[in-house]
Amino acid sequence: MVEQDTIKLLRECDAGVKMGVSSIDDVMDHVNAEKLRDLLRECRAKHEQLDKELQTLLDKYHDDGKEPNPMAKGMSWVKTNVMLAMKDSDATIADLMTDGCNMGVKSLHKYLNQYKAADEDSKDIAKRLIDLEEKLAIDIRGFL
Repeated sequence: MVEQDTIKLLRECDAGVKMGVSSIDDVMDHVNAEKLRDLLRECRAKHEQLDKELQTLLDKYHDDGKEPNPMAKGMSWVKTNVMLAMKDSDATIADLMTDGCNMGVKSLHKYLNQYKAADEDSKDIAKRLIDLEEKLAIDIRGFL
């Protein structure tokens, strides 16, 4: 049970990290404020660092990880492009990113509760990803 919950939690973290990086990439060309650009770059780099740790743990369990849900990823892309087409601004980007962070935090908490038997390393990664998402949402509030 421990190994199964660990793998499942790692997969969800993997999908979450990939979704976060993809979301940041989707908005970067639209960012105007250098401070917002720096915050997003820093967050992306931390996501990539977590991804390396995740891949190491997934390799340990001989698992390929998980891609983000194609429907969720597609809907995110559509929402981003529609909102930016209506109002291309740093406030719109901050709004989109805040929504994404909040959804990520909610999902990760759900998975932490669902996979209680996961090992401490995988729980630690999930908690660090949650902290990263919460920090970005707070850091970009000034752009809302």
